Amino acid sequence: MIPSLLRDPLRDLIRAARWHRRLLAGIAAAAAVYFGLLSLSPAPPPTIPVLAAARDLAGGVVPTGGDLRTVGLPSAAVPAGALRPGADLSRRVLSGPVRAGEPLTDARFLGPPAIPPSSVAYPLRVDDADISALLRVGDHLNLYAATSTTRDTAGLLARAVPVIALPVPRSAGTGALVVVATTSEVATKLAQASANSRITVALTPDTS
Repeated sequence: MIPSLLRDPLRDLIRAARWHRRLLAGIAAAAAVYFGLLSLSPAPPPTIPVLAAARDLAGGVVPTGGDLRTVGLPSAAVPAGALRPGADLSRRVLSGPVRAGEPLTDARFLGPPAIPPSSVAYPLRVDDADISALLRVGDHLNLYAATSTTRDTAGLLARAVPVIALPVPRSAGTGALVVVATTSEVATKLAQASANSRITVALTPDTS
């Protein structure tokens, strides 16, 4: 016979053991249901790595490493002509603006590779936006530096440089942007001339 002093603590101990057993049984049942549902769920579809814009990009630029990131897309969501990691874009020029996160395809670039060997892409701003409306990709331009004084004549900076992109304006600013392919030496001249003179252009059929 159990003494009365031990009867109540023993009863409490048995009651606590039963309560914990029910709690553990409930947890085990919930875990079994969870893992059962997990085993029935389909595995995520395999993804294909493609190149996407890491930020908003303007048309007429050559994307650099910092402009790109790799994203994984299901095979059904990969657009035709999607560019894969490792693609050489060092001589490719975007034909128009690209939004951040947008997968890049070959259709987004001027082709074939728009920048000829030993050339660089130089974005040139002309004061008169109406002039750029007359231009087409593939046109060739003579570039001149003109000052606001009548003492100096306009100086020829480059002859027959090809137009490789005409970016869509992102704002209602003055002038228009024209991207030409030229040598590093001419690009330096253009940068210097832009600081203290106005760059003007003339269409030419001369491609030599």
